[in-house]
Amino acid sequence: MHIRLLSIAAAVAFAFAGAAQAQYNQPGASDKPRVGARADGNADNAPKVDRKAMRADEERIEAQYKADKAKCNSMKGNEKEVCEADAKGKERIAKAELEQKYEPSAAHERKVAEAKAEHEYHVAKEKCDAAKGKEESACEKEAKAKYERAKADIKARTATTERKAATGSTGTTK
Repeated sequence: MHIRLLSIAAAVAFAFAGAAQAQYNQPGASDKPRVGARADGNADNAPKVDRKAMRADEERIEAQYKADKAKCNSMKGNEKEVCEADAKGKERIAKAELEQKYEPSAAHERKVAEAKAEHEYHVAKEKCDAAKGKEESACEKEAKAKYERAKADIKARTATTERKAATGSTGTTK
């Protein structure tokens, strides 16, 4: 008898749970916005980011960085510093590209370009440390000048893109 009562109670509980679930899933059943829903009630049409794929890419980047850095361990002196700067720069570029891949935007595109410019600058600056005296100073000035030009180019490109987006221009004239 006791087992029958428990069976009936469980069946009733499952019936209520099923009814509550069905009511919750009906559109308009709740005034509260659902996760991913927009405030105006329309569906959120933003592309969904594949979190698992993004995490796998992040882990791949981290593993590549560790492998590149491990290659540097056998080196000594300035050669090791150049190698480590190169490994760190490649990691930063890969992370910026990953961000651009999963959330494309002009800002992320700019970050990719900036990461590449910084990578080139840091590697060039480390290479300059191998030289001495005036040669080192001249090398560092040249690296800094290239970096400043690259930053100015990025800024000019971004400003032009932002201006076109703000005005709706396609860049062609009649």
